Amino acid sequence: MSARQFDVVVLGSGPGGEGASMKAVKSGRRVCSVEESPLVGGACTHTATIPSKALRHAIQRLMDVQQDHPELRAELARHTTLKDMMRAATTVVSKQVQLRSTFYERNRVELVVGRARFRDAHTVEVTEPRGSVELMTAGAFVVATGSRPYHPKGVDFRHPRIFDSDTILRLRESPLSMIIYGAGVIGCEYASMFRMLGVKVDLVNTRDRLLSFLDDEISDALSYHLREQGVLIRHQEEMTQVEAHDNGVVLHLKSGKRLKADVFLWANGRSGNSQDLGLEALGIAVDSRGCIQVNDAYQTSVPHIYAVGDVVGAPSLASASYDQGRFAATHIVEGRLEHKLVKDIPTGIYTSPEISSLGRTERELTQAGVPYEVGHAFFKSLARAQITGRTVGMLKLLFQRETREILGIHCFGDNASEIIHIGQAIMTQEGPGNSIDYFINTTFNYPTMAEAYRVAALNGLNRLF
Repeated sequence: MSARQFDVVVLGSGPGGEGASMKAVKSGRRVCSVEESPLVGGACTHTATIPSKALRHAIQRLMDVQQDHPELRAELARHTTLKDMMRAATTVVSKQVQLRSTFYERNRVELVVGRARFRDAHTVEVTEPRGSVELMTAGAFVVATGSRPYHPKGVDFRHPRIFDSDTILRLRESPLSMIIYGAGVIGCEYASMFRMLGVKVDLVNTRDRLLSFLDDEISDALSYHLREQGVLIRHQEEMTQVEAHDNGVVLHLKSGKRLKADVFLWANGRSGNSQDLGLEALGIAVDSRGCIQVNDAYQTSVPHIYAVGDVVGAPSLASASYDQGRFAATHIVEGRLEHKLVKDIPTGIYTSPEISSLGRTERELTQAGVPYEVGHAFFKSLARAQITGRTVGMLKLLFQRETREILGIHCFGDNASEIIHIGQAIMTQEGPGNSIDYFINTTFNYPTMAEAYRVAALNGLNRLF
């Protein structure tokens, strides 16, 4: 069987695969993208980021209408189902698939549908849906196969009352009660969403605080507002058993507690999709969660085989994955490391309210002995927030006392994931361009949420002496 030849073969068409494919083809390389699904976009588009955020938006709109028109609350609740809101999410997914497909067509990246497996270090065999096999050779490969929810042994995910973060999107009716095991980003987002729908939520956290990678003040604010909304958070708990019955699910914890709810959502980690790719035969290391080990250039132990995105583990963000794909392709076509692509990537967490952060936290700066100061802007004091009624939240700036260099930006509140990028543009400047003084000396439209930067900067500078 003769093999087709390419310069670069990319496995996967999610954000990481798309970033690698587009960078390589625009650099004049002949590129093939192999996608197991008949539709491009990967888990980001079909089972994770896009559908979950679209669902959140639909729920938020329902809540806004109910708040603005309390006389319609009962009727809206009766006639608006979870299935209706998921239909809106499906529309967004379809639009994204159509858009992303045009990227491949317009740039002449060949798309092949099938399951890829390395036959040797320079050849992959692709088994197409009907069973035919095609061979492809290339000078470089990028593995961007993504991840899936981790499934622990002893949990029956086939049971209709047990879900993971992919299958929960198939739920058609809102339950009365839910247990969410795992209080990472996914667990917190779904806890917030389902609580807005009036579901009684138990959020079981295996650690001692929520999202410990966040600045402590932001983590504390998230805990407060989830509890204020009615989420019961249980810290430092560990599961021993899940019993699924026809009328509900019982979760047994090591502490001796037993929790019962209508449905159970497992949200405690993901596994890299590295199985059955033939990596072991090539000597490419994979950890216990299926994540491929790579160096700073995203090369595996076989230098011309790269891996990017969720299949390499943290930070497991769509935005980071896309940049990693571009980063790997840059190294393939130009042979240079472009660290800027993966440095200081903002985190966006779509709870209600949203969270977004960039740079270092107070805890990290204190441990490193960096002399810093803090500036706050509370949304309740901003005219734009008062006008919109979205007064919950704050913007927090951390800056070096002497140079006034911005060291961290942390935002909690409505549109936090948008607001963060104003500060990002300044924080990423080299030298004197990165200074909190920019926000003092720049005129912001009034009233806007962007004004929070000026308020926070003045608040911080007032603490200097």
